[in-house]
Amino acid sequence: LGDSPFIMYLGDNLIEDDLSPFLDSFQKQSLDALILLRKVSNPSAFGVAKVDETGKVLYLVEKPKDPPSNLALVGIYFFAPTIHQAIASIQPSGRGELEITDAIQELINQNKAVEANKLLGWWLDTGKKDDLLEANRIILDTSLEIALLGEIDPNSQVIGRVQIGQGSKIINSTIRGPVIIGENCHIENCFIGPYSSIANGTKLIDADIEHSVILKDATIIGIHQRIVDSVIGRRAKLEIAPQRPKALRFMIGDDSHVELV
Repeated sequence: LGDSPFIMYLGDNLIEDDLSPFLDSFQKQSLDALILLRKVSNPSAFGVAKVDETGKVLYLVEKPKDPPSNLALVGIYFFAPTIHQAIASIQPSGRGELEITDAIQELINQNKAVEANKLLGWWLDTGKKDDLLEANRIILDTSLEIALLGEIDPNSQVIGRVQIGQGSKIINSTIRGPVIIGENCHIENCFIGPYSSIANGTKLIDADIEHSVILKDATIIGIHQRIVDSVIGRRAKLEIAPQRPKALRFMIGDDSHVELV
């Protein structure tokens, strides 16, 4: 990173707000750090900030038993290069790690310019399967635009808000939105139900899916029972034998191959 200011964005955070106004505020005020906060009902589960009426951060507390506010620290930070010196000044925490909250607190202790902005929209932690599915549902509800760029044969039916990427083929299938299907997918003899997201290069034949996320280059063949509330990893391969159970729930990692017999 050298001497450049930067944004640190923890990958399991998802927010509705546009980052541009926060970036403008950070740059115009020449801050050492700008943190984002969100009101929560259970602040003891988060890092919590105490701020004054002007937005200046007074101090941070990690998962306090007696929270000084209900403002949780969102995992998105705007930093000047001074954060590197702050990190060099702190010691590992009780769990043996250098904590970014401790580094921000060190900036505060050094009387550096540390301020906070509050998020107005939703904030989601997508670190677990159900969180990821909820994030997928919200994104499809709020941001999905209709675009049918792939090939849809006459025996297929597309209903509601659906986006289909270029190079994808829909054959003898029903797609009921909100659904997004990426590029170069092959979907044949399938039902794709609401709140499903299917990434590029996937192949689905004889499968029923609803409220699920299927990642890039996955293959699902011959599963007639509906797959629901599931996350299927990249390049995963899912096949089924003739005797089938009544319901299926999966969380399957990258490069997996599962056969149900």
